[in-house]
Amino acid sequence: MNKYYTLLFFLCSYFSYSQLSFQDSSGAKGVGVSYGASTYGGGVSFCDFDGDGWDDITYSTTDGEEVYFYKNNNGVFSLIDLGINDTYRTKQVIWIDYDSDGDKDFFATSISGLNKFYRNDGNMSFTDITATCGLFTDNKYTYGASFGDIDNDGDLDVMICNRDEVLFDQYNYLYRNDAGIFVDITVDAGLNLTNQLSFTSAFFDYNNDGFQDIYVANDKVANINRLYENDGDGTFTDVSVSSGAGIAIDAMSTTIGDYNNDGWFDIYITNTTAGNQLLENIGDGTFVNVSPTVGTEFLSIAWGAVFIDADNDADLDLYVSAMEDGTNPARLPSAFYENDGTNNYSIPSGIGFANDTRISFSNAIGDFNNDGYPDIIVMNDTENNFLWENTTSNSNNWIKINLTGVTSNKDGIGSKIEINAGGASQYRYTLNGEGYIGQNSNSEFVGIGTSTTIDYIKVTWLSGTVDTFNNISPNQTLNIIEGQALSVNEYDLTSVQLFPNPVADKLNIRLNNSSTTNFKVELYNLLGKKVLSEDKEGLNARIDLSNYATGIYVLKCIAADKVITKKVIVE
Repeated sequence: MNKYYTLLFFLCSYFSYSQLSFQDSSGAKGVGVSYGASTYGGGVSFCDFDGDGWDDITYSTTDGEEVYFYKNNNGVFSLIDLGINDTYRTKQVIWIDYDSDGDKDFFATSISGLNKFYRNDGNMSFTDITATCGLFTDNKYTYGASFGDIDNDGDLDVMICNRDEVLFDQYNYLYRNDAGIFVDITVDAGLNLTNQLSFTSAFFDYNNDGFQDIYVANDKVANINRLYENDGDGTFTDVSVSSGAGIAIDAMSTTIGDYNNDGWFDIYITNTTAGNQLLENIGDGTFVNVSPTVGTEFLSIAWGAVFIDADNDADLDLYVSAMEDGTNPARLPSAFYENDGTNNYSIPSGIGFANDTRISFSNAIGDFNNDGYPDIIVMNDTENNFLWENTTSNSNNWIKINLTGVTSNKDGIGSKIEINAGGASQYRYTLNGEGYIGQNSNSEFVGIGTSTTIDYIKVTWLSGTVDTFNNISPNQTLNIIEGQALSVNEYDLTSVQLFPNPVADKLNIRLNNSSTTNFKVELYNLLGKKVLSEDKEGLNARIDLSNYATGIYVLKCIAADKVITKKVIVE
């Protein structure tokens, strides 16, 4: 009997974790560079900066180096010159559509010179507007910048976090965006005006009242973290103490997510060896640290952190970076925390992170090969950055969601998304500037496990508009425009079945619920090279993969302007 239970436990553990898999593809994909010796690391963005549907990568750089812009070319990156010649020691690098013209503008903070702002004039041609946009133009030792819409007027405001260890007299600044000109409202808004050694901030709606509040991570125990509640009239109330969010630690990150799927957004804050804190939002205006209970304390020198559903099993996992190299066994160099489905976390072994031992700071998630499984980019100091490619193999389903505001800000920042599948809801919140000086993809990634239909997706925009879409097929990217119904094309090629998968020879392709009778099949290897292209007729097709090398491929089914992407495993 004991042997039976031992075997059962082994099988349960195996099937819980065996499908999770990551590999470092930074060299193979062309992004294997490093920040250089630093003061508390550099920032990274995984944002699609040119709007072509592929997540690009932007690296901050140290003194004398221009910011690195890596364009994603169907899963392989190339370094490009955007004419942005910022050679200061940059920290946050972040893309926003501040003027609501439909393209991404660029902002970079610095601790050795000026923060720089560049307007995208179209076709990725940029104008330096640093001196004319209204933001301060002297060195205040800025680390983080985050964007949100505090007055729900449809344009993005900015919070700038300064960490002054020179004069110790710089505070943080809040600017309101007035038709493209930023106005300093720090004093009028009621924010703290003392030097608090702030690293980062995040705009989110902690009390679900429809207005964006601000959370700030402050370094050193003398400076409690700040939670500013938006009063809805351009002013804020400091509820740091009364909410329990005003913790006194060496805080680095402001990582926002709903780890327990209760509709109230929680905060994960990295710390030193005293332990990271996961502040669970109780829903009554208060937070409680549950990190010791759920297993996410880390107990090392942590910096970047990001929530990620790595295996698309409908719960949020967590990845944490540290400025440790693994030589001290008492301090973790990094950690991937797997959510067991009951919101308890543990670190699985053998999933690819064994060599994650470089001194690391910022991180962010994106989906560089558009296979529906989010990847992780990590900024390292003197060794090459990591691109942790998600090579997880399972049959779970997913949805990617992109938002475009009409009355709300163009990027859809500050929107709450509810995704209901299999009778259970998950929640996402769109941010711009998060974690430790990081920026995630503009796409929201949601795994739905074995559910084959999404019962509904509900988007609550900052304008107050609520859009609901029913009976959505998974494994596609959904582009939602505020106040508009999904177009016919977005339902036209909504479901593709592949079987068998994994496959040794013949792969069958079946289109479900489709009015399309002609489509193209393309197959790409993990280097982004197209290795097959065939035109098909009807709703059922077959391709022969018997002569292809074993491994993971990306298959695309294309009909008109609709593309469905699926992962294929050749045995």
